[in-house]
Amino acid sequence: MDEFSLYVLDITMNSVRAGADTILISLMEEGDWLTFSVTDNGCGMSKEQVEKLSNPFFTTRKTRKVGLGVPFLTMLAEMTGGGVKITSVPEKNEDGSENPDHGTVIRGTFGRNHIDFIPLGDMVETVKTLIQGAPNVNFSYVHTFPGGNVELHCAELRAMLGEEISLAEPEILSWIGGYLQEQYEGEA
Repeated sequence: MDEFSLYVLDITMNSVRAGADTILISLMEEGDWLTFSVTDNGCGMSKEQVEKLSNPFFTTRKTRKVGLGVPFLTMLAEMTGGGVKITSVPEKNEDGSENPDHGTVIRGTFGRNHIDFIPLGDMVETVKTLIQGAPNVNFSYVHTFPGGNVELHCAELRAMLGEEISLAEPEILSWIGGYLQEQYEGEA
């Protein structure tokens, strides 16, 4: 993948597949560093599964036998002087009881000025694609950078529009794209 936004899309779709209904995507540019995180309330993973994520031949998907998103994201982070950390709490405890705090956090730091850091890409289209693909998920997107901040919270949109209107409607997606783009242009 030659744009960072594609990694954001891939990692976030893993959260959707894990059954998350609330996902926070955060990008923070501070000094020479970009800190990226995806926090979800999906089914979570066991300690063993988290340890296996760095292996490209481990995936929970049924459609293919390799999972390259996390290993490539980790490689990109390490090539730029950063790293990736994954923490996860499974939906069920070892005794079979429900764990109310289940979910996963993937956090990475990347050297923005390093020669190996790839372009950020089109985050507006990435957010729109996520919403279109999973319109019932409460995505929150926060991008903080020197002198600015861009935010979108699907729960707030639903509160204004009502539950009967899908965020995947073309008119709504178009508005979302314009809203995000306006924020980026206003902060530039």
